[in-house]
Amino acid sequence: MKKILISTFCLVLFTSFNNTFAQTKNAGPIIEEFGKVFRVENPDVKVDIEKEFKVVFDVTGSSEDMGELNLSIETAARFLNMHAQAGVPKDQLKVALVVHSKAGKDLLNNAAYQSRYKVDNPNLYLVKTLLDANVQVILCGQSAASRGFERTELIPGVQISLSAMTALIQLNGEGYTILKL
Repeated sequence: MKKILISTFCLVLFTSFNNTFAQTKNAGPIIEEFGKVFRVENPDVKVDIEKEFKVVFDVTGSSEDMGELNLSIETAARFLNMHAQAGVPKDQLKVALVVHSKAGKDLLNNAAYQSRYKVDNPNLYLVKTLLDANVQVILCGQSAASRGFERTELIPGVQISLSAMTALIQLNGEGYTILKL
C-alpha cells in the first residue's frame, strides 16, 4: 500500500510539474489558421528585428496519405508567424516555396486533386493562405511535366519555373537563403 501511495504521489507531482512548465503553441499574427509556434523567451541568439529575412524552402516530400496536410509547406506559415511574434515586421519577411518531386501534387486545385486521388486537396486552403500573405509558390516545370500536371490544374497564383534548380539558383542570387525540407 505504501508503494502505491508513493507511486501515486510521484505521478501527481510529475504531472503537475509538466503542466506548470508546459508551453502552448500559437499561430498568427500573419497566418492565423496554420503555423503554430512556441514563444522562446530571452533566447541567447537574439533575433535581429532590423534584418530582412529572405528564405526559400526547397520542398520535395509529401505525405503518402493523400488526405494529409504537407507539413513541409506549413513550414512557411511557421516561419512567418515565429518571426512576426519575435518582432520582425511583416514587410521584412520574404518567403518563397520551390516545390518539386512528390510534393508537386500538393499544388493542384481541388478538381484536379479529386480527379487523381479521389479526395479533397488538404493543402488547398494552406497554399491559398500563403499566397494571400505574399509567399511566392513556385512549382518545378520539370516535375509538373513528368507528372502530367497542366497549368490550369494548379491552385491560382502558383507559378511554374523551368526547373526547381533554376528557381533556387535565381532566388539564391536575389539573396534568399535556401532551406531544404
